[in-house]
Amino acid sequence: MTNFIPIFPLGVVVYPKEHLNLHIFEPRYIQLIRDCIEQKKQFGIPVVLENETHEFGTLMNIIEVSKEYENGEMDIKTEGDQIFRILETIPSVPDKLYKGAIVNYPANKTEGRATLMKKVLDTIKALHEMLHIKKDFGKPENELNSYDVAHHAGMSLEQEYELLKLLNELHRQEYLKRHLAKIIPVVAQTEALKERIKLNGHFRHLI
Repeated sequence: MTNFIPIFPLGVVVYPKEHLNLHIFEPRYIQLIRDCIEQKKQFGIPVVLENETHEFGTLMNIIEVSKEYENGEMDIKTEGDQIFRILETIPSVPDKLYKGAIVNYPANKTEGRATLMKKVLDTIKALHEMLHIKKDFGKPENELNSYDVAHHAGMSLEQEYELLKLLNELHRQEYLKRHLAKIIPVVAQTEALKERIKLNGHFRHLI
C-alpha cells in the first residue's frame, strides 16, 4: 500500500508499539498535530541523521494531548504503529507549513526465535549489571521482542536506525546479539580499569 502522510522528521528512532512523549512548539508542527487530531490521521517520524532525513521511519498514532499552552504549544503522547519507507518527499504541501511524503509499508516479519531472544535479553541484563543500571521493560520477559529492548542495548542512533531497517525479527535478534558481543568486553575492560584507578594511592597488602 502506498499513501501520503505528513512528516515530522526527528533525530530519534521510534519502534512499533513504543510510546513517545513530545513537546510541540514549532508553528509547522503545531499545525501538523492539530490537522492530524481534527482529521483523525497518523503522521510519520522519519529518522534524521547528520542533518539528513533518511528514508525509513515510523508511522505514529496520537494517543492524547496532555497539555495545551496559551501560545499554542502542546504536550502530546504518541505510539509507534508500523515502519514506512519514503518513496518521495513533498517539500511543500498546499496551504500547509509542514512537509509530507509518499510512503509504502514494507512487510515486516515479527516472528523470531525464543531461545535467541532469551540470550539477547540475558546479555542486556548482564550489561546493565556491569553498568549498575536497573531497567524495567514493562512486560513479561517471554513477551519481549527486539523492538522492546533495542533502546536498552547501548546502541548509537545510527545502529538503532540500522535495526529499524531490518524487517525480520530473526535478523533483528541476530543484530542485537552481535552488537552486544562486541560491547560487553569493552565495558568489562572499562570497569576493570576503573577498579585499577581506584587502587592508585591506597595502601595495599601484596602477596
